[in-house]
Amino acid sequence: MRRQLLERCLRGVRSYYTYSHEPFHPLKRAPAWKTAEEAVSVVKSGDVVFVHGAAATPLRLVAALTEHGKSNGLKDVTVCHIHTEGPALYTSPDCEGIFRSNSFFLGANCRNAVNEGRADYVPIFLSEIPLLFHRGIINIDVALIQVSPPDKHGFCSLGTSVDCARAAVQNAKHIIGQVNPCMPRTFGDGLIHKSHFDAMVDGLANLPEHKPRPRSDVENKIGSLIAENLVVNGATLQMGIGNIPDAVLASLGDHKDLGIHSEMFSDGVVDLVEAGCVTNTHKTFHPGKIVSSFIVGTRKLFNFVDNNPFVVMCDVSVVNSIPVISQNPKVTAINSCIEVDLTGQVVSDSIGTRMYSGVGGQVDFIRGAAVGRDGEGKPILAMPSTTSKGESKIVPFLKQGAGVVTTRAHLHYLVTEWGIAYLFGKNLRQRANELIRIAHPDHREELEKAAYERLHCMPSDA
Repeated sequence: MRRQLLERCLRGVRSYYTYSHEPFHPLKRAPAWKTAEEAVSVVKSGDVVFVHGAAATPLRLVAALTEHGKSNGLKDVTVCHIHTEGPALYTSPDCEGIFRSNSFFLGANCRNAVNEGRADYVPIFLSEIPLLFHRGIINIDVALIQVSPPDKHGFCSLGTSVDCARAAVQNAKHIIGQVNPCMPRTFGDGLIHKSHFDAMVDGLANLPEHKPRPRSDVENKIGSLIAENLVVNGATLQMGIGNIPDAVLASLGDHKDLGIHSEMFSDGVVDLVEAGCVTNTHKTFHPGKIVSSFIVGTRKLFNFVDNNPFVVMCDVSVVNSIPVISQNPKVTAINSCIEVDLTGQVVSDSIGTRMYSGVGGQVDFIRGAAVGRDGEGKPILAMPSTTSKGESKIVPFLKQGAGVVTTRAHLHYLVTEWGIAYLFGKNLRQRANELIRIAHPDHREELEKAAYERLHCMPSDA
């Protein structure tokens, strides 16, 4: 139907209700209510299928898609997505040749398939994923998304994940919605009128939750170092995902007038809002409101964002735009990493040749903070000084095959449990000295020798 309406417009057969890809625009059509199995039967061999990510993963549709592919002998169906929840059934070995996952950010459910060669990974900034769809680099045949039920005006909400899903909806040939009353209705860019759906499926189910993991003493120490030394009152915060950003949030209870402009946020932000620490008073972009692109957390978080005008969920190309980020005051970007060499090259998406996560929004916010208009931004990366096996994560040379996400020129602050290294404007000799100072004491002598061998001079702060 969507294709037919567009073809009529192109032939010059126009009416007041011409076809629009803009999901806010109501069309003179109604979706068909179907079972999940009926809805996904439109997928055929060679199609590209987009799957909504994070807490919004439409698990009922994913299961039906997988069964449809196996039962009907489909071949070469590409399933593209950022990280998703659930088992990602289409990546199982018995689906090889039927489906091939193409991840823009790796979740745990796709790591084995990618590292075993049965699935693919696209290194890409989170802010640029929508361009893949808008520019026709990836042409989506079918989009599987999860939404809230239509309101009295017929609008559904993409809820917890607007991110790149809005761009997928704008460009997909066929849209299938799993309609779930448990999906929060959120304000911002994530509304889609029901008339844009080709099929709707009843999908009542609890959303997948990410319950916080217990934090180690090391993680809590890093969190307190950042909160006490680098985050100031009135700062605009961006936090990546993981225990270290959560530890920072847990240490900010005495701060005032914080703002949130972040690609994602979790339960820790709710605690700061309830404590009165987050007011968004000084923000320039959407002042007075939390700005984000997707959320990951528990039911507490989902309830917080539901129908809450204090939170605005935007397209990730907007949230992660460096010019937009840099407008805000005292932008403080806090992200985790995996490995850093003595010159400041940062590995964040792989462990050697093994792909682990993705480029994500780390560089978007590192740059946004660094070029902040007020000159008071702080681009921060953090990690424990050692691995669980006691190996140093500050290394003379990166592991073979490791991918540099944040370059040595981008890295300003690196924090471990042993302190804060500030690298901006430092030469290689000074950088090595700063990084060795925050390495684990058991590895400092070895790193100093390695630095001398690499640089042909001793590390020094002079």
